[in-house]
Amino acid sequence: MKLNNTYRQKLLNAVIYFTKNVKNPSKVKIFKLLYFLDFRHYSETGKNVTNMDYNALEFGPVPLSFYEEVKENEVPEDFKPFICIQPFMTIYPDKKGGIFKIKTTARLDLNVFSPREQKIMKELVDIFKDVNAEMISELSHFKNQPWDKTIKEKGLNKLIDYRLALDKDSEIDLIEADNFIKERNEMLNAFRISNL
Repeated sequence: MKLNNTYRQKLLNAVIYFTKNVKNPSKVKIFKLLYFLDFRHYSETGKNVTNMDYNALEFGPVPLSFYEEVKENEVPEDFKPFICIQPFMTIYPDKKGGIFKIKTTARLDLNVFSPREQKIMKELVDIFKDVNAEMISELSHFKNQPWDKTIKEKGLNKLIDYRLALDKDSEIDLIEADNFIKERNEMLNAFRISNL
């Protein structure tokens, strides 16, 4: 099965890559890895990888569109040939967690990623391979990082502005980042591509 949206291909293959390479790839852990991938890449290039937006929820940044697709521990139809989610009970009685599992027929396609994107994913795996979901969630809450700034400035559940990832060490400036966003939005509108 071939997905026809490049962003969708990147999302699927990032999930497969992280699932194959980290211990206990829960939904929470995968959400945070995707967040770190997108925001780190943005801070270096002004472009995210998966084209997803993240909201500042109570327990950290969450890609709401993807969260909605997997919240019932089901995966979207186009992902079903590749991955599934194995439910488990959490410490919260009204919530079921989920661990991503790769189906034996799933093949990782790293060709959908640039060398920089691949490098960032590898570095994230090196850092977070053995980290549990609670710890990676706490790390996404660091002071003066995008999630924290959003909570302080806009409040809970608000959209996290990618530009908050830019700092003095970023390889691009705010004007370049804004131009990339404008070009991205024009391309998405021209080809009628949704965020996923």
